[in-house]
Amino acid sequence: MRWEDDRESSNVEDDRGQSFGGGGFGGGGFNIGGLGGVGGGLGLVIIVVLALVFGVDPRQLLSGGGVGPTTVSERSEPQGPRADDVDAKFSSVVLAYTEDAWKEVFAEKGEVYQPPRLVLYDDAHPTGCGNGQAAMGPFYCPADQKVYLDLSFFKELSGRFGAPGRFAEAYVIAHEVGHHVQNLTGVSEKAEEVRRTQSKRAANQVSVRVELQADCYAGVWAQRTNRKEQFLDPGDIEQGMAAANAVGDDTLQKETQGRVMPDAFTHGTSEQRMRWFKRGFEAGDMDACTTFQGSYASL
Repeated sequence: MRWEDDRESSNVEDDRGQSFGGGGFGGGGFNIGGLGGVGGGLGLVIIVVLALVFGVDPRQLLSGGGVGPTTVSERSEPQGPRADDVDAKFSSVVLAYTEDAWKEVFAEKGEVYQPPRLVLYDDAHPTGCGNGQAAMGPFYCPADQKVYLDLSFFKELSGRFGAPGRFAEAYVIAHEVGHHVQNLTGVSEKAEEVRRTQSKRAANQVSVRVELQADCYAGVWAQRTNRKEQFLDPGDIEQGMAAANAVGDDTLQKETQGRVMPDAFTHGTSEQRMRWFKRGFEAGDMDACTTFQGSYASL
């Protein structure tokens, strides 16, 4: 993937080296059907789009307490170059790619794209959705329209998930920006409204539709960006497909639990994630990302 000399986004908040404390989601676990003290329509949206892009069950990471104030407990002064500075620059370039691609898509529909901000942090960071932690992986918060990323996740992506390569990392960011597009277009709000009246099993199926559409949007981004920047090298798309395959619900459930529980899927199977990413890449059109059409079995 060729990116080194391309534009960096100005919508990046680099909070690496800062330490934040207090507040958060509190202790204990929460029921996926709600977020305890997080009231109103936002709670379910958080569950849908704050959930890990790589299929880690958020019930293992978040809790049901109310969101309290989060304060900066310590601010570290810059200590010179960091080992992840190149990753930070890369992430900024990828965000710029998404800005250009989605600006074009929205303009074709007579609309103006409002890009999200990307927050780079270490360990933990306050968000409009509560306290974010590195263990949660990359996530998007609809309340403040920001994507949060601890760059150490790139090492986990390569090591734990067996999906190395810059394009695999770019896919992660593009997927989260896909959730931002869903937020702008009202998909997140509509999904929350449907989930609110459904059983846990049916609500999970809505989550799968949301996540597969974000995968498809990542494919749309890749095609649009390559058309303009010609940034793809041979094997890059295979990297993205490998990442999608590695983080399917069925694959992760087999790895962590030894069995597959389809009713607990929240992101889709490996086959589904690869297929919808590929559909978006082949079409280059968000209208091809029809995960909310047809029966759940047909996804």
